[in-house]
Amino acid sequence: MTNLSVNINKVATIRNARGGNVPNLIQVAIDCERFGAQGITVHPRPDERHIRYKDVYELKQVVKTEFNIEGYPSETFMKLIEDIKPAQVTLVPDAPDVLTSNAGWDTVKFEKELTDIIARLKKVSRVSVFVEADSDMVRGAKKCGADRVELYTESYAAQYPNNPQQAIEKFITAAKTAQEVGLGLNAGHDLSLENLRYFQENIPNLLEVSIGHALISDALYYGLEKTIQMYRNELR
Repeated sequence: MTNLSVNINKVATIRNARGGNVPNLIQVAIDCERFGAQGITVHPRPDERHIRYKDVYELKQVVKTEFNIEGYPSETFMKLIEDIKPAQVTLVPDAPDVLTSNAGWDTVKFEKELTDIIARLKKVSRVSVFVEADSDMVRGAKKCGADRVELYTESYAAQYPNNPQQAIEKFITAAKTAQEVGLGLNAGHDLSLENLRYFQENIPNLLEVSIGHALISDALYYGLEKTIQMYRNELR
């Protein structure tokens, strides 16, 4: 079974556009779980352009499913994780000015740094590393001590409309590598109602998908409750 973790960054973006507290991010997280989400994902960035550090502390008090916090492992972020102790922390290599995650870690090049970071964070949380669908990067994540990898699925989503089989080939290979080395497997970025089922049906042992932008966009048309159920149905 593949769990659906709803990334609520986009909800915070809407709230921040006008100031105030509409939509209420905390209530949205509660409702996402009530509507069937099996996890809540946030990505607090240094400029707090969507999720604020204050939000993370408030969410800690209400999230009953798995709380997944994504981010670049700056010292500030590391201390946040040590305070919150989420079910999972997902390490991404984003620079502070990046609009959205657009690359996976080079786990070979940054082996020493990641090994030290992961060892520290594993004291309080399960650690997942955001990587490209590359078997060398998956093996590198295992060598660094990660519990899971999250496959960066942007290239799959981009190629899927033209050639689904070709789009997914390298992801199948990376997933098999993860299984061989004993890593749990997550995936995320640009997964949607259009491409999610095919991905899940072809990727072995996929534990979790984290979806935000597409899901919140679909909710504008279908409503949040129905949208979450639609995504859950794609994962059955």
